[in-house]
Amino acid sequence: MTTRTPLTRERIVDAAAAVADAHGLAGVSMRSVGKQLGVEAMSLYHHLAGKEQLLDELADWVFARIRLATPGADWREEMRERARSARRTLSAHPWGLALVESRRTPGPAVLTHHDAVLGCLRRGGFDVRLAAHAFSVLDAYVYGFVLTEQRLPFEAGERVEDYAAELALPAEQYPHLVEMVTHVVVGQDYAYGDEFEHGLELVLDALAARVGAAPGA
Repeated sequence: MTTRTPLTRERIVDAAAAVADAHGLAGVSMRSVGKQLGVEAMSLYHHLAGKEQLLDELADWVFARIRLATPGADWREEMRERARSARRTLSAHPWGLALVESRRTPGPAVLTHHDAVLGCLRRGGFDVRLAAHAFSVLDAYVYGFVLTEQRLPFEAGERVEDYAAELALPAEQYPHLVEMVTHVVVGQDYAYGDEFEHGLELVLDALAARVGAAPGA
């Protein structure tokens, strides 16, 4: 006799994440998740109120996989590692971008994550307003970078240099673009993903310059 693994909220959310990985967030429904688990959709309602709660749980699932900042540790290193972790998580689960910061009923992982970021910044010398600004700009940078990466017009394995050559930009019409391609891309084994670290350090440098500065500086 086969013993069926008991249905739990955790199993349901993991199954929903698997469905989203395979079919995108639009493919997630109580029925599709039930099918993933080999049960009727109605069985899920014993654990979740419906699809909206399932989406709330998925947002929590995403944040639970992003590195938690440690209040009291070096704020710059913590924000750097958190940004890297968020990029890895959102790149592995692209549907997560549609959920982060969008749910009206945040779960414990979301709230714990946000509180830890603010706590780390506050203990690092940020006043309340600057901590809020820092949190916002760091997330905007990470989320925007991941979205850009997802939408780049490159084929898998295609080199940026080959793509640039295909464009054949006329220097007399686009001198600055051609200058950038010539000096940064051609012969440099350039990969757009490498820009993440450069941009992140620019953001962190600007924040570091503001810590301890006079209000309005």
